Amino acid sequence: VQLQASGGGLVQAGGSLRFSCTASGSISSINRMGWYRQAPGKQRELVAGVGSGGSTDLADSVKGRFTISRDNAKNTVYLQMNSLKPEDTAVYYCYAYLKSRPYYSTPSDYWGQGTQVTVSS
Repeated sequence: VQLQASGGGLVQAGGSLRFSCTASGSISSINRMGWYRQAPGKQRELVAGVGSGGSTDLADSVKGRFTISRDNAKNTVYLQMNSLKPEDTAVYYCYAYLKSRPYYSTPSDYWGQGTQVTVSS
């Protein structure tokens, strides 16, 4: 199983970025997908997550600015980040809590490569 993320980069404060992350490989089902981030000197924190049924979790710091969505048919999750602030600067990590095949496997966490987001003031 692999998670391939795309997006991120450098943007000015107030700008927007869009992430996507696709899970591939021997997957039976995906329970949850989303993103964590880690800023220098800080612990990794949940940014946003979305369940298979569409239920979402967003960190308080990004509510009203970030939107997470998911395409179950494509095993892909999207993060639209608007009104970016310098404090959003971090390495963003895609994750998925999923079952690989066979179907009776225990769900596990999988992580994509980190992607740098830098928001300049």
